[in-house]
Amino acid sequence: MTPPLDFSVPPRRILAIVVTRIGDTLLCTPALRALKARWPEAELSVWAHPKRLEVLAGLPFIDRLQGYDWRRKLGSRLCGRQYDLALVFSDEGEQIACARRVASQVLAFAGKADAAPGLTLVEQPAAHAVEARLALLAPLGIDRAEQRLAYQVSAAEAAWAEQRLAGGGRPLIALQLHSFPTKAHRDWPFEHFAQLVEGLRAVYPQAAFVVTGDALARESAARLRQRCGDCVSSLAGELSLRQTAAVLAAVDLYVGVDTGPTHLAGAVGAPMVALYHAAYPGRNLSPRQHPLGRFIEHPLTGSPQARHADMAEIPVAPVLQAACELLERRA
Repeated sequence: MTPPLDFSVPPRRILAIVVTRIGDTLLCTPALRALKARWPEAELSVWAHPKRLEVLAGLPFIDRLQGYDWRRKLGSRLCGRQYDLALVFSDEGEQIACARRVASQVLAFAGKADAAPGLTLVEQPAAHAVEARLALLAPLGIDRAEQRLAYQVSAAEAAWAEQRLAGGGRPLIALQLHSFPTKAHRDWPFEHFAQLVEGLRAVYPQAAFVVTGDALARESAARLRQRCGDCVSSLAGELSLRQTAAVLAAVDLYVGVDTGPTHLAGAVGAPMVALYHAAYPGRNLSPRQHPLGRFIEHPLTGSPQARHADMAEIPVAPVLQAACELLERRA
């Protein structure tokens, strides 16, 4: 077990380096919230991937937010150790070296860096992704924390989403048909989504569906509209990340595969049904402490065949049942 660090004198300035994808950035938010709660008087700065800054914008526990570009070696341009403590949510050597240049004490995940004075390396446990990131805080005496994901939709964004979605049927259900191209094996088959829409319309004849995601989902959205009719519309490729989050906060239900918008739906507290591939189980990735979340595991989860599982093996029936249960709760 990593020994605790001595902070009898509380740190005044803390840095967190979070350079990850959308979902992984959101998975770090419970740790950032716990860090600020431990030392509320300290200034918490976060350096994040320039394209992920908007994921963290407006969070009340972050005092300063700026982009980190490893190619420009941001830390090398800063003079002296401006931070009492830095946490690197990675084992990447460049990020750790940058943190060591600007902070007196550095915490980072073990793996690619060697032990050094002022650097504490923490083994990342095989656990839920939120717990694994919270493990970085263990040397600070922070071993129990709220695990709910955090995201802040502004009042203006919420008003925009309500206006953008006005005039359609209800309940309004968002569908995330695809993961990103390199993880296409996590996609649920189109035919299954079509049957889900038809099953929900049988129970809720006025239900409307909006397809989210990037431009790659447009073709599937058009096919779904052709199959199921005008109850299906598409916002695929039309929204920014923050607009997507505002839409997900405004719908009655979200149904999607394991990808960034699914983490967003969990972070904004949307009623949701998420489907997980056997090699990436929901027990490791699904939003924690989310009472309106229903997480569908692949039947081969935990088996030797998990990595080669086919998402078609998740039937429509349990997804439809979970969706109806959540919609009934909102009625």
